[in-house]
Amino acid sequence: MLDFFTIFSKGGLVLWCFQGVSDSCTGPVNALIRSVLLQERGGSNSFTHEALTLKYKLDNQFELVFVVGFQKILTLTYVDKLIDDVHRLFRDKYRTEIQQQSALSLLNGTFDFQNDFLRLLREAEESSKIRAPTTMKKFEDSEKAKKPVRSMIETRGEKPKEKAKSSKKKGAKREGSDGPLTTSKTAPAEKSGLPMEPENGELSKEELIRRKREEFIQKHGRGMDKSSKSTKSDAPKEKGKKAPRVWGLGGNANKEVLDYSTPTTNGTSEAALSEDINLIRGTGPGGQLQDLDCSSSDDEGAAQNSTKPSATKGTLGGMFGMLKGLVGSKSLSREDMESVLDKMRDHLIAKNVAADIAVQLCESVANKLEGKVMGTFSTVTSTVKQALQESLVQILQPQRRVDMLRDIMDAQRRQRPYVVTFCGVNGVGKSTNLAKISFWLLENGFSVLIAACDTFRAGAVEQLRTHTRRLTALHPPEKHGGRTMVQLFEKGYGKDAAGIAMEAIAFARNQGFDVVLVDTAGRMQDNAPLMTALAKLITVNTPDLVLFVGEALVGNEAVDQLVKFNRALADHSMAQTPRLIDGIVLTKFDTIDDKVGAAISMTYITSKPIVFVGTGQTYCDLRSLNAKAVVAALMKA
Repeated sequence: MLDFFTIFSKGGLVLWCFQGVSDSCTGPVNALIRSVLLQERGGSNSFTHEALTLKYKLDNQFELVFVVGFQKILTLTYVDKLIDDVHRLFRDKYRTEIQQQSALSLLNGTFDFQNDFLRLLREAEESSKIRAPTTMKKFEDSEKAKKPVRSMIETRGEKPKEKAKSSKKKGAKREGSDGPLTTSKTAPAEKSGLPMEPENGELSKEELIRRKREEFIQKHGRGMDKSSKSTKSDAPKEKGKKAPRVWGLGGNANKEVLDYSTPTTNGTSEAALSEDINLIRGTGPGGQLQDLDCSSSDDEGAAQNSTKPSATKGTLGGMFGMLKGLVGSKSLSREDMESVLDKMRDHLIAKNVAADIAVQLCESVANKLEGKVMGTFSTVTSTVKQALQESLVQILQPQRRVDMLRDIMDAQRRQRPYVVTFCGVNGVGKSTNLAKISFWLLENGFSVLIAACDTFRAGAVEQLRTHTRRLTALHPPEKHGGRTMVQLFEKGYGKDAAGIAMEAIAFARNQGFDVVLVDTAGRMQDNAPLMTALAKLITVNTPDLVLFVGEALVGNEAVDQLVKFNRALADHSMAQTPRLIDGIVLTKFDTIDDKVGAAISMTYITSKPIVFVGTGQTYCDLRSLNAKAVVAALMKA
C-alpha cells in the first residue's frame, strides 16, 4: 500500500499528488529535496526518512521529479515498474503543457491524472501477483539422475581415469600411426623424425635418397650445435677488475656543490627565524583563518608550458580541434556518457576518493544529465566535467555551517563555557590540532581550558602540558590584564575520562573560561569497549561541538572510520536522540599534494562540514576549507 505519489517540477511547483495512507507528503519530500537533490547525492534512487522509504525518478528533459513513498517495513516489488509507467504516461499525455516552460502555464494547467494513476497502480499490483512461485527442483530433473548406474560404480583394483591433459599429449604422440599401437621398431624412427619403413622392407630410390639426406643433415647439425656450445664454454673468462671508474664529482674539487646548509644569522638559521616570526604573527589579520590554497608552483609552470605549443598550432588545426566531438542539439543518453564517466571514475579513485563514493558520484551525474538537451557547441566531455565539478562543490558545502566564534559569543551571553570534544583514531593528530585551535581562539581573544581526558596513552598529559606552556608564553597574563588565557586541567592517568571532562567543565564555569577543549584517547572504530566509553563521555557532558579528527592520507578507510564512529555513538548512547559527529578536522593536508579525495569522501558519507584543515606543524598552520580550490585540485589531470 502506497502512502503517497507526487509529481513536481524542479522549480518547486507541485503538478499532481496522490494521497494514500499518509495524510501529508510535505515533510518527507522536503527532506528528500534538502538531503539528496540539493546536495547532489542522486547516486541511488531511494531515500529513507523516518519510517518511510521514498523512491524517485528525475526527468531532466522536462525538469520533473516523480516521487513515491511507502512504509519501509514493506517490500513492494512493483514500485519501480509503477514509477516508470507513470513517468512515461504523464510525459506523453501532458507534453504540450510541460514544454511551454513557464510557471504560469504550469499553474493554470489542469493535470487530471487520478484515473490513469489508479489504473496503472492496479496493473502493477496484479503483475506482481501473477508471477508463479519458484518450485524446488526434483531429483529426476537433475544431471545426476541422467547418468547410468554403471558409470558411478568403482571396482577395486581398477586404475583411475587419466586426466585430459595427459590423454591429449599421448594422442599427439600417436599421430601419424595407422592404429592405436605402434611396434618397438617404429619407435626410433618416430623419435628421429625419419620416414617409416614399409612392411615388406623395400624402399624406392627417391625415398632412399631423401632418407640418407635427412640422416646427413641431422648428424652434421648436431655436431655444429655441440661445436658452438663448446666454443662458448671454452672462451677464456677475463679475470681481475677493469680500470677503476673516475667519477665526475670525485675528490675535493667541488665542495661548494655539495654544501646544502642554510645560511645563518647570529648563529640561528634564517628559516627558523622566519618560522618564529610567522608563529608570533598568528593565523591572519585579527585572528581570522586563511582559506586553503591547493595550487603550487608546478601548476604555474605547467600552465606556461601548455600555452607555448598552443601558439604554434595552425588556425586550421585549432578549428578542427574545436569542432571535434560536438553534439548538435540532442538529448544525452547513458551510452553517450558511459566512456566519459568511466574515465572520471578512475580519475577520482586515483585522487584518493573512496571507490564506492566515486561510483555513486558518477551515477549521480548520469542521473542528473540523462535526457538533458545539449547545446550546439557543447561536448559530452565538457558537459559531464562541468556537472561533476558543480556536484563536488555542492558536496563540500553541506547544509550546516559551523561558526565557532559566533557560537562562543552566544555561550558567553548565557554565562557558560563552550565545550568542544575531539575524537578519532590513533595517530591522526588530535592533540596537535587541539593546540592549533587553542592558538586560534587565543588570537581571537577567548580564554581556553584544555581538559586532558586521554588517560591511556603514555605522554599524552605531558604533551598537552608542553603545548600549554608554549601558548602561555605567546599570550602571557601581562598582555591580558593579569587574566590567565590558557590552562591545563589534568587528573593523571588511569582515571575515568567522562568524570574528568565533567570536572573540567565545572571548573571552567567557576573560573570564567570561555572555551573548554576536551582531548580524548585515540581508538579504533572496531574497539567496542573504547567506543562505549567515548559515547558515555559525550552523553554525560553534552558538548556543544563534537569534532572528528581524520587525516587526509586515507582513502576508503576514511569512510569506514566515520561510518563506524557515528554508528557506535548511536548504538552505545543512553539518550533517546544520540549525539553524533558535528564536524570534521582534516589533518596532514600538506602531505598529499593534489590527492585531496579524502575531503570528498568524508563530507559525502556524513553530510558534515570540514571545519578546520591542518597544513603543517606550527600553531599558525590552520586553514578553513576552500571548496573551489579543493575541487580544482581534484579535477586537475
